[in-house]
Amino acid sequence: MILSIESSCDDSSIAITKIDDYKLIYHKKISQDLEHSVYGGVVPELAARLHTEALPKILEECKEYFPHLKAIAVTNEPGLSVTLLEGVMMAKALSLTLNIPLIAVNHLKGHIYSLFINQKAVMPLSVLLVSGGHTQIIEATSLNNMKVVAKTQDDSFGESFDKVAKMLGLGYPGGPVVAKMAVDGDEKAYDFPIPLKNSPNIEFSYSGLKNAVRLAIESEQQNLQPSTFNLQPEFIQNICASFEYTAVAHLMQKLKKYFKLTRPKIFAIVGGASANIRLRGELEKLCHEYDCKLLLSPLEFCSDNAAMIGRCAIEQYNLGDFSDINSLDISPRSSF
Repeated sequence: MILSIESSCDDSSIAITKIDDYKLIYHKKISQDLEHSVYGGVVPELAARLHTEALPKILEECKEYFPHLKAIAVTNEPGLSVTLLEGVMMAKALSLTLNIPLIAVNHLKGHIYSLFINQKAVMPLSVLLVSGGHTQIIEATSLNNMKVVAKTQDDSFGESFDKVAKMLGLGYPGGPVVAKMAVDGDEKAYDFPIPLKNSPNIEFSYSGLKNAVRLAIESEQQNLQPSTFNLQPEFIQNICASFEYTAVAHLMQKLKKYFKLTRPKIFAIVGGASANIRLRGELEKLCHEYDCKLLLSPLEFCSDNAAMIGRCAIEQYNLGDFSDINSLDISPRSSF
């Protein structure tokens, strides 16, 4: 078995995965959403301190598996430097104590392998990665042959949800709460501009849309009576619905260009923001139109988790892709 550790941002997670049949034996994640919600986003130093509390607690539950472990896997790139260090230091300590090798896992590859938890991987495929930090189209032929063919120029899809939620005072993380508020809103209430609508390039941008939402909120606040500064629920629902509609429409417009150009046979969506129901529904329609097989990660494995890191680590283990304990380091800003 492989023990895997994930601490790239604000989720503390450890998993145990069988090497021969990819079976997930144990998985636990402790979220920090409540602690960070009061700040409207992740505070790196706070996240690091919370990892030092949560990871040892989870590890205590894994001791029965120690005799069966063949390697320790850990996310070392990309992510927040202070939180990546927590996982890497734990992994090094376990590697030394148990005298087993280390496997350094790229967090983005982990998201792609979240599609294959408990099963064999299927490649080649094209992947849309949407999260708080990334919006990318990736063409994956194998574990070590992955290429980013399109990405955002500025904010990510998930990050834009977080920022809209913060502007509306809805807390963190923004994706789930904005999507929930959008259900009862009017998506046509605000005609937000679809980013890069007239650009022939396959690329993404969310800064302009975020600014349009900000201006709409400020305009509404100026119209409020001096005695109150609270936005009305109907306004918040309409803003969320109109924003979500436009954010997804932008993705789909560019994905249609990509599908027309490349005609992928297998397409997947991964990352924390891939849990968005509207986006999943639109992708299902697009893949049906192009007779393309759509792969979706289970909702419980969309956000950061150690199960996906362990699944990716099996591929690296079988290739003999191990890391030296003295040279293993973090790489906060790396891609593939």
